[in-house]
Amino acid sequence: MPGGCSRGPAAGDGRLRMARLALVLLGWVSSSSPTSSASSSTSSASSPISAVSAQPSLPGQCPAPCECSEAARTVKCVNRNLTEVPADLPLYVRTLFLTGNQISVLPASAFSRRPPLAELAALNLSSSRLEEVRAGAFQHLPSLRQLDLSHNPLADLSPLAFAGSSASEPGPSPLVELILNHILPPDDESRNRSFEGMVAAALRAGHALDGLHRLELASNHFLYLPRDVLAYLPALRHLDLRNNSLVSLAYVSFRNLTHLESLHLEDNALKVLHNGTLAELQGLPHLRLFLDNNPWVCDCHMADMVSWLRETEVVQGKARLTCAFPEKMRDRALWKLNSSDLDCDPILPPSLQTSYVFLGIVLALIGAIFLLVLYLNRKGIKKWMHNIRDACRDHMEGYHYRYEINADPRLTNLSSNSDV
Repeated sequence: MPGGCSRGPAAGDGRLRMARLALVLLGWVSSSSPTSSASSSTSSASSPISAVSAQPSLPGQCPAPCECSEAARTVKCVNRNLTEVPADLPLYVRTLFLTGNQISVLPASAFSRRPPLAELAALNLSSSRLEEVRAGAFQHLPSLRQLDLSHNPLADLSPLAFAGSSASEPGPSPLVELILNHILPPDDESRNRSFEGMVAAALRAGHALDGLHRLELASNHFLYLPRDVLAYLPALRHLDLRNNSLVSLAYVSFRNLTHLESLHLEDNALKVLHNGTLAELQGLPHLRLFLDNNPWVCDCHMADMVSWLRETEVVQGKARLTCAFPEKMRDRALWKLNSSDLDCDPILPPSLQTSYVFLGIVLALIGAIFLLVLYLNRKGIKKWMHNIRDACRDHMEGYHYRYEINADPRLTNLSSNSDV
């Protein structure tokens, strides 16, 4: 018993010490867990910052009217009635949508920031009621590759709008793709230059777009292309001119576009392609040409184009090309025509034929009325004709009598002014 009694307090003290140790351990675990979680959250929060800081651009705050995705590096400010480009764009942005706003003027250095938006590669300003783009508007975007200005009533496009370095000394632009579809300026008679000339001046100023690969100019109601406008785009690979009003390509040179891969000329007003144009198009080694939905005139001037269509593989879907005029040739495939089918008879369109028929009827009616008036006044006209005849006869007899007097030597002393 004494031995047992002596072991009891020792065992109790051991259990007490174990309990105290357990409490200490429990308190340490409970106090250290928030610290560990906080440290883990701190490390997880700091990891994106460190990752981004290792990249060229740093993240920024998202503008209030916009939606931003840092993961996709995209900022969308769509249909927000913005009147200018937001000043607090995040620096990580690579794709910026500013569509559906009210940005009427894009001034010089519109995207000037410190530090600059060095990562911005794609900019979409379509349908933003943009009327004026001034010189150097995009000069602080060193990585800009794609620019879309479609569906804007652009009335003033500066020749130095796409200058890459500065507005005063234009340099090469980084642009690779330029989209100018459906840019219809408001009707303004005060403008001294044509819309075609305005766009052409911006394309060829200072060789700023020497590196451009894609150019879209669809649905602009172009009547012609200014001379040598394509000579300043040597790297061009895709040219879209569909849905315009081009009537001829006689003054446009494609010789310099040795890298051109696709040329879209659908839905224009082309009537024939002449020899010079055909030779230049055939000389482009990688070209795919699209000519659908043009009003081809199948007369004697089409002979060279028909022969070219039979031999070339450049034209895509050439079996779909059909005659639109004259009426007897309508809907016939161009490449199947024979030389005997192509003549230049003066066949007038139905509307002009109707006009000439109406004019003939009017002239016939006037002639009939004139003849009727002559018939009704035939007696008076006959009497008038007799009077004229008698007057002419008396006048001629007087001349004859004076001639006889002058010719007779016996009457030489007779005064020529005397009345006999």
